[in-house]
Amino acid sequence: MYLADSRTAPDTAAGRDARPGRRIGAVPGTVLALGTVSLITDVSSEMVTAVLPLYLVAGLGLSPLGFGLLDGVYNGVSALVRLVGGRLSDRRGSGHKAVAVAGYGLSALCKPLLLVTHSVPLIGAVLAADRTGKGLRTAPRDALISLASEPATRGRAFGVHRAMDTAGALLGPLVAFLILRVAADGYDAVFTTSGCVAVLGVLVLLLFVPGRSPSPGGRETSGSVDDRVPLRVLLRRPAVRRLTGCAVLLGLTTVSDSFLYLTLQRRLDLPESWFPLLPLGTACAFLLLAVPLGAVADRVGRRRLFLCGHLALLGAYGLLVAPLGAASGSSAPACLVLLLHGTFYAATDGVLAAATADAVPEAVRGSGLAVVQTGQAAARFLCSIAFGAAWTAWGDRTALGTAAAGLAVSAALSALLLRTPPPPEPVR
Repeated sequence: MYLADSRTAPDTAAGRDARPGRRIGAVPGTVLALGTVSLITDVSSEMVTAVLPLYLVAGLGLSPLGFGLLDGVYNGVSALVRLVGGRLSDRRGSGHKAVAVAGYGLSALCKPLLLVTHSVPLIGAVLAADRTGKGLRTAPRDALISLASEPATRGRAFGVHRAMDTAGALLGPLVAFLILRVAADGYDAVFTTSGCVAVLGVLVLLLFVPGRSPSPGGRETSGSVDDRVPLRVLLRRPAVRRLTGCAVLLGLTTVSDSFLYLTLQRRLDLPESWFPLLPLGTACAFLLLAVPLGAVADRVGRRRLFLCGHLALLGAYGLLVAPLGAASGSSAPACLVLLLHGTFYAATDGVLAAATADAVPEAVRGSGLAVVQTGQAAARFLCSIAFGAAWTAWGDRTALGTAAAGLAVSAALSALLLRTPPPPEPVR
């Protein structure tokens, strides 16, 4: 079996289909169903994510370093299990949907536990379990999307899914904001509502996502793979190594969303009740740009757009280091930061998954996606801890300036790595 881009490489033949007469651009039903699941689940997850920084720092009195450790757990534990989720979903008799259901279900069970945990170690354990569920489900879900999509329009398909996912991310903080405004025990009400919504997402996945995804070629794929195919085969592939290397380099200088929002809140001196609204700016930009930028990636090259997305993030860092609206009397710079932050996600999240799918054969699609995603998540885990320590020692502006310098260097090195794509190779 050969690489997808050896037949219809998006970087060289985007927008063309090898099968005449097939309509280009139609979004498969599997993608729409998974998008609905992600929308519902993100409402649940982002309700918690929106209030968690304030709950931990202002409510429990954590230092930036302590929050960095917990935030690293929240974003990094999934890196330890993504390979497991991807590999299990590829094995015969398991399937992508079964592993995805297990991951979504585990995360749903964790939401109510936040009601009864009030110490840092217990909260860390709950967050670790929640991220374990996310790690299990991410690669199988993306594998289902890639297997159901045309290679030439795979970027658009991922863009549609990410747009639906981001619609949930947009609604989640808004729901959390409204609950905090009207509920006496605001945080407990947020955690309870989040748990109920998460269960609904699992039910939609069970009922409406097919266990076998019809592939663009007309055959059905269940995500099965010969168990004799070793994972090291993927790691020997130049395309996978290069993508993983770039994901790691750039992830090491990608400051977590929570720290970015905390910086904005402190610079603008916003009321605590308004803090959950900050992710809405990012989510709005992501929602509006995910599909258009996915289509752009199909035309100009997914690797190229992935790098350009990090330049948008670098611009956001620059604005955060510079004096913001608190000094000038205008909130426009903060709005621009959120716009650039959303552009970064729209140009990188689904685009990286589509680029990885181009480089990985169908038989090991879940494993290949997990390899790249694991490298990126592990790097962001380390960045979160390092940034929290740097903030504690030097302050937010110096820490972010250092991250910006590192991101510029990482982007330059990644451009060199991805400048000349390796030739397609058969899987042996």
